Amino acid sequence: MKKTFKLNDYTMEEIQTFTGPNEEHLAILEDEFHVDLVLRGDELFCSEDNEALNKVIERLLMLTKKHVRISTKDIMYTISLAQNASLDEMDTLYQIRIARTSSGKLITPKTIGQRDYYYALKDNDVVFAIGPAGTGKTYMAVVFAVQALKRNEVKKIILTRPAVEAGESLGFLPGDLKEKIDPYLRPLYDALYDMLGAETTERMIEKGIIEIAPLAYMRGRTLEDAYVILDEAQNTTDNQMKMFLTRLGFDSKMIVTGDITQIDLPHGVKSGLKRAMHLLQGVKGIKFVFLDATDVVRHPVVARIIKRYDEAERAKQKEEDKEGDSHE
Repeated sequence: MKKTFKLNDYTMEEIQTFTGPNEEHLAILEDEFHVDLVLRGDELFCSEDNEALNKVIERLLMLTKKHVRISTKDIMYTISLAQNASLDEMDTLYQIRIARTSSGKLITPKTIGQRDYYYALKDNDVVFAIGPAGTGKTYMAVVFAVQALKRNEVKKIILTRPAVEAGESLGFLPGDLKEKIDPYLRPLYDALYDMLGAETTERMIEKGIIEIAPLAYMRGRTLEDAYVILDEAQNTTDNQMKMFLTRLGFDSKMIVTGDITQIDLPHGVKSGLKRAMHLLQGVKGIKFVFLDATDVVRHPVVARIIKRYDEAERAKQKEEDKEGDSHE
C-alpha cells in the first residue's frame, strides 16, 4: 500500500532542507526502510505505507518548521528513535543551548543520552560518563569545563588520562615525557582547540590555567577551584581511581569518562572504572550516565559497527554462561 505526504504547507526552502542537497536525505530514508521516495511538486510519494518511516518523515518535516538545519546525523538519529519508540523526546534536544565554539558554531545535545549527560553535568559535582567511542563523552566534558572557566566558576581546568593505550609502552616512544604523553591526550587538545582556538589554548597551557598531564601527576594533590576531567578511565586501576576521586577539593567538579568495552590494562588487572560503577552508585553528588550505540554521533556506519560488536559480545557471554552451567 502506497503513502502520499502533502507538503503544500511547506515553503520551497523548507522542502529542500527536508530532502537535502540532491535529495540525499531521501536516499538515506530509502536505504534504511527499503522503499522508493519520489518528490513531485508539493507531494512526496512513498512506495509503502510504513508506520516507522511515516513517523520519521513527519518529525523531520516538523523540525524544518522550527528552522532546524537537518543533517545526516539528525536523520539517522530520528530513525533510531523511531525504532525505539521514543521519538517525542527529540523535541527537547533543540531547546538546549550549551555553548558556542571559537568559530561561533552552536553546540546542542545531539542525542537523548547527551541531553541526560548535559543535565547530569549541570546538577552534580562528580559525573561518570560511560559509553562507546563517538558518543561525545570527552567533548561534552571539555565544553562544560571551558564554559565554567569563562564564567569564572573555576580558576583552572585539569585534564588527565592514564598512560595506557592498546598495549603500547611509553618507554619505547621517542622524545621527552611531554612528546610521549601528547599523542594520548590528543582528543582533549582537539576539543580545547574547537572551543578556544589553538592559540588561546596554548597560551592558557603556558600560564597553567589549563593543565594536561598523565594521571600519575595527580597523586598527593588537592584540586580546588578546578574543573577536573579524567578521560579513558577504563584504563585506571582500582587504586588509581580511588586516588583520583579523593583529589576533589572545594569549588571543584570532576568528570570521569570511559568505555568499559575498550580496556587495555594488562591481563588480570581489574579496571578501576568498573569497580567504581558498582561501588559508587547512589552516592549523593555522584551521577552515572550510560551512553550506547544510539548516542554515537559520528558516521552512521560507526553506530552499526558498535551495535554488531555489542551483539557478538552478548552472544559470546551467553555461550560462556551456558558452558559454565554445564560444568556445575
